[in-house]
Amino acid sequence: SLLVFFNPIKFGITFTFGNLLSLGSTAFLIGPKRQVTMMLDPARIYATAIYIASMIIALFSALYVHNKLLTLLALILEFGALIWYSLSYIPFARSMVSKIMLACFDTEF
Repeated sequence: SLLVFFNPIKFGITFTFGNLLSLGSTAFLIGPKRQVTMMLDPARIYATAIYIASMIIALFSALYVHNKLLTLLALILEFGALIWYSLSYIPFARSMVSKIMLACFDTEF
């Protein structure tokens, strides 16, 4: 989308609030206690922490710092954390993606 490159601050705010709303909607569907329990499961505690931290960094860089490059980097981090967090709910998905990435980018010089 051209909005990402021409106005990453506006996109960052809407994308991050969209992610917060999606977390809230799943908490509404399964209950907040179960949502927090699932998010703090030992298998996904690090993915959850990175995902929430990336949302905070994106909002901070968009709303407080107003730096387009920093916001764009925070959005890339947030998108990667979102993918890794989502993969934590699919059995063996993170290990499969890790093996595929190692196979694709494993180069010896």
